[in-house]
Amino acid sequence: MKFTRQGLVRVTAFAALFVCMQARADWVQSTDPLIVQPSPAMNQVQAQNPPGFTWARHATGPASYELEITKVGGGTTKVVTDRNWYLPSQALALGNYSWRVRPSGANDWSSPRTFAITNKSNLFEVPDNATLRTRITAKPRPRSLPPSFTPYSTWSSTKRAELDPYVSRMNNEIKLQINALPELNDARWPIVITSPLTAAMASQQTDIRQRINEASRQLEAAVVMWRMKRDQMFLTEALRRGDQLAALNPKGPTSYANQDQATRQIAVSLIKSVDILAGDLDATRRARWLDTVKVRTEEIYGNLAGDNGRLDQYPFDSHGNTSLIFLSLISTLSLGDIPEARKWFDFSFRAYANAPSPWSGPEGGYANGTAYAEYAAGYLVALWDPMSQASGVNFYAKPWALGLLDFATQFTPPGSRVHAFGDGSETKPDTRVWHAFGSRMVSPRAAWYVNSLGGTEDTLSLLQAPYPLPVKETAAKSPPSNSAYYPSVGWAAFHSDIGSTGRTSLYFKSSPYGSFNHSHGDQNGILLSVAGQPLLVKAGWYDWYGSPYWTDWYHQTRSQNAITFDGGKGQMVTGYREQLQRNGKITGFSAQPGYDYVEGDATAAYGGQLTMAKRQVWHLRNSGGSMLVRDRLASTVARTYEWNVHTPVIMTVENAQNVKVVAGAQSVCLRSLNTDAEFAKWIGPGAKTNVVEDNGAFYLKNDGKSTAEFLVLLDVGCKRPEVKIGASGSVRTVTVNGQTVSLN
Repeated sequence: MKFTRQGLVRVTAFAALFVCMQARADWVQSTDPLIVQPSPAMNQVQAQNPPGFTWARHATGPASYELEITKVGGGTTKVVTDRNWYLPSQALALGNYSWRVRPSGANDWSSPRTFAITNKSNLFEVPDNATLRTRITAKPRPRSLPPSFTPYSTWSSTKRAELDPYVSRMNNEIKLQINALPELNDARWPIVITSPLTAAMASQQTDIRQRINEASRQLEAAVVMWRMKRDQMFLTEALRRGDQLAALNPKGPTSYANQDQATRQIAVSLIKSVDILAGDLDATRRARWLDTVKVRTEEIYGNLAGDNGRLDQYPFDSHGNTSLIFLSLISTLSLGDIPEARKWFDFSFRAYANAPSPWSGPEGGYANGTAYAEYAAGYLVALWDPMSQASGVNFYAKPWALGLLDFATQFTPPGSRVHAFGDGSETKPDTRVWHAFGSRMVSPRAAWYVNSLGGTEDTLSLLQAPYPLPVKETAAKSPPSNSAYYPSVGWAAFHSDIGSTGRTSLYFKSSPYGSFNHSHGDQNGILLSVAGQPLLVKAGWYDWYGSPYWTDWYHQTRSQNAITFDGGKGQMVTGYREQLQRNGKITGFSAQPGYDYVEGDATAAYGGQLTMAKRQVWHLRNSGGSMLVRDRLASTVARTYEWNVHTPVIMTVENAQNVKVVAGAQSVCLRSLNTDAEFAKWIGPGAKTNVVEDNGAFYLKNDGKSTAEFLVLLDVGCKRPEVKIGASGSVRTVTVNGQTVSLN
């Protein structure tokens, strides 16, 4: 899917009416970058119908808000809500709209904002809480499994032929883990977690997460297999693992305050097991498991519900947002069994459905990088499957979900060996995750991606999935566009042919999220791979978030294919709000038959150290696929600028202007087209054990009185094309193998 500035269709029929009104101070638009932004934003066609509405809270802290939604040429709908968001339960009619909001009982209306609902707006309706609760509690247990999940003895020969290998694999895994998994107890984790986090603390946190994940998987697998096969071995193992998890102290090492990932996983695994085991649990054990769920979930709810729903106002909390979906599923499966579940559900379910992720806009990118997008997709499958089955709300049909899958196809296409940008970007993609995520969709692009990835998904998720998988309802398979732009995260991708395993892929990032959270100081950074082989890579490796290595190297601009100066000084990546403010932005994008083009402005990311930091990239399809990269840089003082290069092999420096990178059967030659920029290698802090990395840069001195310019050709395949630089009046041109671009 291709997103361009032109593709975000502007609604102009009546927007001019509000220009003068927008000029005044508008309280719904906070100047604090951490506070939620108003949505729908001005003049945009909505991807979803009905759209969700959000706004910053009013300074007076009102008990409720009055929202008006007005259709042009039609009537006005008025809604009162006690939170600073609203999700209509029914679709809006096609047409142009405006919306505004005020504190109830006051006259401080926000400036009207316009939006449009067209036939491109995809239907995604979520009923009101009362309707949902009635629907969920009326469904017999297990609520979390699809109707196609039936006892093995009832399976058709076709289903057995298809799924028997996975049943056998699950059976063998459970048997192996019966004796292999350690007994869980709180004494295993004696370190008290304080701040700042030390390496030993981080190691214990990781061990808690891993051990709880192993035990909860064993519990859920045994429960599913008991439901399917009725083999006593599975029930015995399920009861054993469930009892161990329930016996852990909710105030101990696995508490929400100490290890939030552990406590939410314990709660969700126990409630899923209670649901699937249904009448097979004795009353005493069932009560004990439910009490554990209640105690742990109350703590999650208390954390998220503070300040009338803290994420409503401050959404940029990765763990908090993940906990919100856990709370949604736990409450869905607890309704009717735990009295507190109703308040959990009413607080979380529709709030989550309205805004499932703060890390992108409606087109479904993921600002934290594709490694974290993959992590998110993995737990979404585990949580969305049972939540969709129990509630009847198909979260895979949300436009954002399909956009997230499209994002994965663009930045981890089939055959990718590493991720793109952000923490964990040096790791290998796990194709099982996107295979599972895409298999729940009815979409030609999802069908293409799932088919092209090959293989299958995780065994446990597959055995609980609808049969047959929804993606099989799609006969057509079509790859996405060869170029893509995701405006809300500031990412762009160029592929020579995304449908080919031999594709050349260049990725560019200049993000409004800056270096926030799991993002890095890599605004205007690039990555390059050919036939899945990385050639220009991000240096370093992810040991743990906030470690000295992460802080001093991995998170820094110098470890990226981006611009530094004066010995490795780069973008400002400290602070909290500042990380969002010291950001980048894509200021131009075009996809044409003969070339692709993107430009980014990272000036703000340097925090005043530079007065200009702009990069332009041309993908010259008609010249054999070369990439031309131009950087323009300025400062008020003299600088030596560095055009950094990181490779997964040792580079060959042919001369001061030419560098060759050969990895396996793939290669790229970097040629500086301005002779005053010379290349030299430098030594970084080092790569992970048994990993090769090489570092270098083109260096360019500047007196601080003029704009510095790098002009570098990425010659994919080292074809050595003829390059001519010319000028006609004030217009400079670069011609590569007969294809000419203007340097505007």
